[in-house]
Amino acid sequence: MLSGDGNNSFRFKLSYLLGLSHPLSKEQMKSPTNHRFKLPLQMLLVVPFVAQIFAVVGTVGYLSFQNGHKAIDDLADSLIDKTNNSVTDHLENYLSVPHRLNQINADAIRMGVLDVNDPEQVTQFFWSQMRTYDLTYIGYGLTDGTGAGAAKYDGETITVEAWDNELPDNVANYAADDQGRRAGFNESWSYDLFSEAWYTQPIAAGQPTWSSIYVWSSSGDNPYISASAGRPIYDASNQLLGMVAVDIHLLKLSDFLQGLKISPSGQIFIMDRDGMLIANSGDYPPFKGTGEDIERIDVQASPDPVIQGISQALQTEVDNWQQVTTSQALKLELQGEQNYVRMEPWQDEFGLDWVVVTVVPESDFMADIHANTRMTIMLCIGALAIATVVGIYTSRRITHPIFKLSQASQMLASSARARFTTHKHQKDKHKPLEINLDRAGIRELDALADSFSQMAQQLQETFGELETLNDELEARVDLRTQELKNTLQELHQTQAQMLQSEKMSALGQMVAGVAHEINNPINFIFGNLSHAQTYVNDLLALIELYQQKQAGTDPEINELADSIDLDFLTEDLPKLVGSMRVGAERIREIVTSLRTFSRLDEAEFKIADIHDGIDSTLMILHHRTKSKPDHPAIKIVKDYDTLPSVECYPGQLNQVFMNILSNAIDALEDWFTSARAADGDAETAVKEPMICIQTRRTAEDSVMISIKDNGPGIPLEIGDRLFDPFFTTKPVGKGTGMGMAISYEIINQKHQGYLTYTSTPGQGTEFVIEIPIHQKQLAVAGKHA
Repeated sequence: MLSGDGNNSFRFKLSYLLGLSHPLSKEQMKSPTNHRFKLPLQMLLVVPFVAQIFAVVGTVGYLSFQNGHKAIDDLADSLIDKTNNSVTDHLENYLSVPHRLNQINADAIRMGVLDVNDPEQVTQFFWSQMRTYDLTYIGYGLTDGTGAGAAKYDGETITVEAWDNELPDNVANYAADDQGRRAGFNESWSYDLFSEAWYTQPIAAGQPTWSSIYVWSSSGDNPYISASAGRPIYDASNQLLGMVAVDIHLLKLSDFLQGLKISPSGQIFIMDRDGMLIANSGDYPPFKGTGEDIERIDVQASPDPVIQGISQALQTEVDNWQQVTTSQALKLELQGEQNYVRMEPWQDEFGLDWVVVTVVPESDFMADIHANTRMTIMLCIGALAIATVVGIYTSRRITHPIFKLSQASQMLASSARARFTTHKHQKDKHKPLEINLDRAGIRELDALADSFSQMAQQLQETFGELETLNDELEARVDLRTQELKNTLQELHQTQAQMLQSEKMSALGQMVAGVAHEINNPINFIFGNLSHAQTYVNDLLALIELYQQKQAGTDPEINELADSIDLDFLTEDLPKLVGSMRVGAERIREIVTSLRTFSRLDEAEFKIADIHDGIDSTLMILHHRTKSKPDHPAIKIVKDYDTLPSVECYPGQLNQVFMNILSNAIDALEDWFTSARAADGDAETAVKEPMICIQTRRTAEDSVMISIKDNGPGIPLEIGDRLFDPFFTTKPVGKGTGMGMAISYEIINQKHQGYLTYTSTPGQGTEFVIEIPIHQKQLAVAGKHA
């Protein structure tokens, strides 16, 4: 230990060794500011200069980037406004035509120009209107259930049709000549006018209105998605005749939207307030299905990823589409990309209430912004490099003379630090530090040289002591760390075993409780079924005797016998009782298996039947071996030998059977699923999933249980770790990695047996359990434990 004066002398010498121009005073040694980080003079000159350049260029680049973003936002808003105006104008023009035609036709009928009692004349007039306007259907329906119209079901050919009110096949459709007259019969079908919304809704409203959108497939597999504009019609005396309607094909709205080029990947779609898709500008149609199974789709179930993603994101902004009452502009993220989104409500005076959604990805406009950003970054890097070079050159010119003055002392300090802090040359650890300083013959410099030599000797001794203490401390830390690791591993393993034991105990108690609760009523039912069958046979014999003695004498009895089908009842009732007996016997078997598996005395060492444990475990897992929609049934093949009862812990053996069988089932299910995902037909990979269970008595007075599957097998790289605690290949939440480790301990340690496995990749895995029949020493140890 150094005295106070020696300490001060040591610090005095140390200050010179580390390159300080003046020794430390007592006040400086006590001051905490002495330990502040010291900046080199060269860095102090370079950093502010470079930082100014970088800050100026970065600020200019940032402002340029922000201005570009603002310009893009303004451009996107302007483009969306223009697009929405085009869509609104088209909807107003396109959807106003049906109501104008309905007004014209209703006035013509009121004034007698069109006679609804002359379908050929009316359909010829409608035919001429279909040629003029881009419509799908024009027709009328009368209050007596008759009607007529002109249609363009396939989108090209105009046909005329008429119907009466006598089902079936009451509609007749005809081809039309160039004057709109009937030119030949096409087909007929059944049609109930009074059940159609296009007729009932305008009649109920008593005014012009839109009916519900309906979907069906016409001849030639042409999807027919239509909105119908209906209007009541009256005669000259203001008596209701029926209604007149005009249909428009909503797929034409999709054609119009697809013709709008918003941006390279922008989209527009229209939906009703229920969220059902009406039209869209994408490549996917606003319906699903073919043939007779055409139906509309919800926007959130659209096959178009943009429509589906945007609609789901919008649901986080609005609870339901009814809340969209004003235009709303949003910016939403879809698949990591920002999108400009505008929701615009659209309504007309006749009941249509839709929402128009416009989506423009930000990436459609960001190419120039990204190019400017890259240019700005390159300018920043270039300016930073130039500023750094200039600063370094300038600082070197300034600091070189100063550096030469302190170089000698810095070399000494660096040499001492390198000598006493490195572990590369342990053999030189106690070698004295050699300081070779030329004598200048000047008293002050010679005194300084002596001080350096003394300081080096003191540092040598101090570092030697510290090195010894450090080695001892590292050894103690390594020892304690290893002890803690071993303790932690044992703790984890114990916790996992306790958790597994608690789970099996809870499962056993639950299964035993269920079996107990079912056992009493089923015994009651089963015990009374024999009496019930006797009573039924006696009653049937009495009825048969009565029929023989009193047959046909009482009309009321004969009528009741016919109404209840007495012959069938007497034949089927014994079968019914027999079926109940079979079901009751099956329930009793299940209860017996549950009670065998549960074994509330599982901690007790006792004599047990191995086959009972396997069968009860298979019964518990029976639901997993049955056929399911995503994989076939797993066949269980049992090859049992005649085995004696075995001294064991039955509950723990059941736990081992459960672990191995569950893993086999998981492997077969995963393999089948993976094979089907790979080739689309997993039957080519796994013809019949199978688990074979074989028991044998060996010559060594022990029993062997083999459980083999025909699954994918265990990969060679994980085979050596199969029985390691906490090792699992299952995803998080599906496995803990303790099942096979606990099974290994149960067989090898608690039953003095062996648990081994063999596996061939692509062919399957076989686990073999071998335990002695008699374990007297283990039983005694278990009693004293």
